[in-house]
Amino acid sequence: MSYTSITTSINNIPRGLPLTRSHLEQIFPKLTPTQLRRIRARGQMRSMRRGEILYEQGDIRVPFFVILSGELEIVRPLGTAAVETLVAVLESGQFTGEVGTLSGRRTFFRLRVSKPGKMIELDRQHVLALVQSDAELGQILMRAFILRRVELVAAGVGDVVLIGSTNSAGTLRIKEFLMRNGHPYAFIDLERDPDVQNLLDSFRIAASDVPVVICRGKIVLRNPSNQQITDCLGFNEAIDQIHVRDLVIIGAGPSGLAAAVYGASEGLDVLVLETSSPGGQAGSSSRIENYLGFPTGISGQELAGRAYLQAQKFGAEILITKVTRLVCDHKPYIVEVENGARISARTIAIATGAAYRRPELKNLSQFEGAGLYYSATFMEAQLCGREEVIVVGGGNAAGQAAVFLAETAKCVHMLVRSANLVKNMSRYLIRRIEEAPKIVFRPYTEIIALQGSDHLEAVRWRNSQTGMTKEHKIRHVFLMTGADPNTRWLDGCVALDPKGFIKTGPDISPENLSAARWPLVRPPYLLEASLPGVFAVGDVRGGSIKRVASAVGEGSIAISFVHKVLQE
Repeated sequence: MSYTSITTSINNIPRGLPLTRSHLEQIFPKLTPTQLRRIRARGQMRSMRRGEILYEQGDIRVPFFVILSGELEIVRPLGTAAVETLVAVLESGQFTGEVGTLSGRRTFFRLRVSKPGKMIELDRQHVLALVQSDAELGQILMRAFILRRVELVAAGVGDVVLIGSTNSAGTLRIKEFLMRNGHPYAFIDLERDPDVQNLLDSFRIAASDVPVVICRGKIVLRNPSNQQITDCLGFNEAIDQIHVRDLVIIGAGPSGLAAAVYGASEGLDVLVLETSSPGGQAGSSSRIENYLGFPTGISGQELAGRAYLQAQKFGAEILITKVTRLVCDHKPYIVEVENGARISARTIAIATGAAYRRPELKNLSQFEGAGLYYSATFMEAQLCGREEVIVVGGGNAAGQAAVFLAETAKCVHMLVRSANLVKNMSRYLIRRIEEAPKIVFRPYTEIIALQGSDHLEAVRWRNSQTGMTKEHKIRHVFLMTGADPNTRWLDGCVALDPKGFIKTGPDISPENLSAARWPLVRPPYLLEASLPGVFAVGDVRGGSIKRVASAVGEGSIAISFVHKVLQE
């Protein structure tokens, strides 16, 4: 099955990057002669020949170029080498690159010389050094890189075409994976474009093969896993998985990203391991309004995205993979991951967080992603339209979800087992819920049954006080109840509390230290586990405060102890 066969039959895939003049001035700024001289001192001068291809679509670790004279064309190949769309023309004083320049990931475009001249060339390491050490140029470059990626995501211009259904759990999973990794994609909805279904039928793609991902214009993936997409897009290709790292951070939620930012900015060699998507549980929040410095609020995805870029700016690398085991019987420690790689680390920060608890409903997995959701972002809200929805949970995440969904839903039923919301929810959210006419608060209530076939169609709930049960034709339920720590993979390496959270610092008993054969004279540091040089931060840590700000604080504090361990 060829990519060209599909793309030539579909007319609604974005063909270029539509930019207004004001956008162009922000996204493609011109550097001053003084700024150009500072870059010239860090890079290499080279000539440009007309027609020369400086890099091709899909290349990794592409250089960064600053034009002194002449012109460069950024073009987007469309299936064949002969068909392409002009995206932008760069002139004297302008520069190439976007967010992928920081990580060394594959480029989406072809870069060609349209007019001969002179330019400055820098590799990735010199670009990172530039944005870290030159405040003025760092601000200009980072702003342009971020705005360019934002435009690509908004326009759906990249190297991925996703063909699926808005009612498909697999489609929603892939959308979320690409979105939270900041990767642009074009989406073709089978339910709205029957011609695409006919095309897929002609290539004998069965319903079980959907969603289909066309990756890098070359490879067709049928109902792929997140790891298959990661491998095809080359998310991990530029990362050295062999040499010993100062710090390996497991988990890219707020605490893990904070540790990455502070660790990398203080000169540590930092590698972050993330199973799927940066942001963790906080990344699924529609709006966080009590986080310091954001008086109008910020979405969890946006907060995570900024932290993710900030970590890359300082040189931290993020490997998208699943951690399977920690080898803890010798140093350096070894973190084994899904593809069989063994990553060595002098110190480790465990930031794997906690997952929402899954209620004991016999057909729960049947509707996950097809009516049952564990996050409430704009993506999920689009699926609900003007329908009734249910939010289950009494914590801040559930409150944020209820308030957010009430903006577009017909009615939001908020179900909690307890009498009220006072115990686990911030007062400002309680007031919002009380004053929202479309939110119906239902205490002492829990879901006891789910009904439907391919998609959730109805829900039965019960009031524990009255014993009454009711059935409702509600197709969308958001589950945000409790939290189970992601610690099963540790397999006895560190002491856990009775609920499975990691014990740290003064919470580790002498018996725990004896059982762990603690080898040092000093006791564990504040956030250190029962294994020297292994720290736990954020929701995975026993006794942690389940708030974004405290998670960020723990991630940053842990770095001070990492430095002490590395000096021992």
